[in-house]
Amino acid sequence: MAEAIIKDERRILPCAAFCRKEYGVGGYFVGVPCILGKGGVESVVEGEPDAAERKLTDTRASPR
Repeated sequence: MAEAIIKDERRILPCAAFCRKEYGVGGYFVGVPCILGKGGVESVVEGEPDAAERKLTDTRASPR
């Protein structure tokens, strides 16, 4: 991660980033794929989550 930032590599790496509306999550730090460059997290790379991933992040789900 440090190398990607220092060398401004703009690499896609998994990291905890503040999500505003990405992946249907807002207001939380979440482990997501991000583009890292000289400014740190430059953007969150969004993909379509599968059914199991959606279930894990569904805020309406009852607690276990």
